[in-house]
Amino acid sequence: MDGLVDRSNPDWVSAEHKTGTTIMAVEFADGVVIGADSRTTTGAYVANRVTDKLTKLTDYIYCCRSGSAADTQAIADIVRYYLELHSVEIDEEPRVGVAASIFREFCYNNRDQLTAGIICAGFDEHKGGQVYSIPLGGLVVRQPFAIGGSGSTFLYGHCDSTFKEGMAKDECLTFVRNALALAMSRDGSSGGVIRTAVITKDGVERDVVLGDALPTFYQG
Repeated sequence: MDGLVDRSNPDWVSAEHKTGTTIMAVEFADGVVIGADSRTTTGAYVANRVTDKLTKLTDYIYCCRSGSAADTQAIADIVRYYLELHSVEIDEEPRVGVAASIFREFCYNNRDQLTAGIICAGFDEHKGGQVYSIPLGGLVVRQPFAIGGSGSTFLYGHCDSTFKEGMAKDECLTFVRNALALAMSRDGSSGGVIRTAVITKDGVERDVVLGDALPTFYQG
């Protein structure tokens, strides 16, 4: 009926799965640190509290996904496939910039159909640790750090104030975890646990910060 809520068919039943989220990647002295929260929503309903938004593309390249879960998963699968072919052709590990360029190609060419904000980050022997932001629309830009998702709006001042070039691994991990925890405390679409990955010439180290171990801050 007009003006009444149809409780037999709530919005989350048919709503798109979205990683309304907070994602982050930072270059440091020996590589990159990437991180994300783990909440996936359908409308106002939390569909998954422990989603993994850090997606492996190669042994040294990952992407962080925000936007439509279906769109970002499909694009990541396509980019992984192209990187596997490229690796066979050149007989070496693909460059991070190549992965970012493939994301840009697909995100730009399908910009009217996709809701996908991507951060592509990793390590290669040519340029070391690299972070590339591919926001909605298909632009690609390399940055010393990149943040994305709905929670990123709460973080720009903190990141501008706290980020330092050439940080050590532990210092960079603390920076990422604190930033994600701050966003998760303010953004209703971000939450769950914090997943991080450190990517260097030695490979990938993954870690999870559980809910009861999240950094805490003053709540007025």
